[in-house]
Amino acid sequence: MTSPLAEPSAGAHASAPFPHPEPTPGTTGAASVPSPEPTLRATGAPQARSPELQHTLSTTEAAPAPTPTPSTTRTAPTPLTATNPAPSPPAPQLRFGYGTNGLADLRLEDALSLLADLGYDGLGLTLDHMHLDPLAPDLAARTRRLAQRLDELGLTVTVETGARYVLDPRRKHGPSLLDPDPDDRARRADLLVRAVQVAADLGAHAVHCFSGVTPAGTDPDLAWKRLAEALAPVLEAATTAGVPLAVEPEPGHLLATLADFHHLRTALGDPPALGLTLDIGHCQCLEPRSPADCVRAVGPWLRHVQIEDMRRGVHEHLPFGEGDIDFPPVLAALAETGYQGLTVVELPRHSHAGPHFAELSLPFLRQAVALSQGSTP
Repeated sequence: MTSPLAEPSAGAHASAPFPHPEPTPGTTGAASVPSPEPTLRATGAPQARSPELQHTLSTTEAAPAPTPTPSTTRTAPTPLTATNPAPSPPAPQLRFGYGTNGLADLRLEDALSLLADLGYDGLGLTLDHMHLDPLAPDLAARTRRLAQRLDELGLTVTVETGARYVLDPRRKHGPSLLDPDPDDRARRADLLVRAVQVAADLGAHAVHCFSGVTPAGTDPDLAWKRLAEALAPVLEAATTAGVPLAVEPEPGHLLATLADFHHLRTALGDPPALGLTLDIGHCQCLEPRSPADCVRAVGPWLRHVQIEDMRRGVHEHLPFGEGDIDFPPVLAALAETGYQGLTVVELPRHSHAGPHFAELSLPFLRQAVALSQGSTP
């Protein structure tokens, strides 16, 4: 499949080679197919929340994290001896972004300026008609201009492909990689190949995607076969571009759980270009493990992270403090894995107040990081 973006970006960043995951732990088969956006019966009590975060962010003007004042007193270095070994290297600092699908009422330039001014490290860029339309003319040229602007603002990026109606104005997320019509499946695959090229030209950390909902009356084995076949050209493009394809388990989709991700990964032969998008809220919603334990379990395959609050059994993306998640343990686990990509706030149904929630979310996450490290925020 030929990408319309043959011309490389003048401002593209070098892509890192794919890391090789650890040997596969025991995996389970695919989970049964639930209905879209389910409301599940809660299977346990909500997690206890850190008391310092329980009151979270009730005003629109949350104070930014204080900047430490450097010491003016120089101390002599401590010599390294057998009783004073070199300290372990610190865990990588987490970097936070905000998803443009939660800023859909803003022009892309305005969204970029807002996030830079608020202190975000980057963004999750959903390719959509209002934000770098992947189907409009001159995509390569527009991508080059965006790469330059990101560099000017010091923002990094992950490319996301969850726009609701970018391919079909009548079907949410349609067509999918599971559609009965092979031409429709190819349209979705072509969009993902375009996204890979955009990501390469932007120097993005990864390209996000998901499976889609199993069409009514479709045998699950056939649905998995269609998914594997439709992803083949996308993985080929991702391998060539050196950009990981990060599949997201989505409640209600064929690939809904972490077990489903491992099922796909095994079926495809564990290709290096295939990674995982982990949505922390989805872990709270339906995974048997806690969100922190989910993070630890998938560390070798982690390529992109989305974060928001959520309640057990209810697939609804909530602002921080409105769900059941205790965030300091989650962020501590994420740091332990050595994950170096963006952790992106995803509030796609809050665009009507997007700047407000973007302003509140970053101080909350910074406070949670401080608590996870045993510090007083």
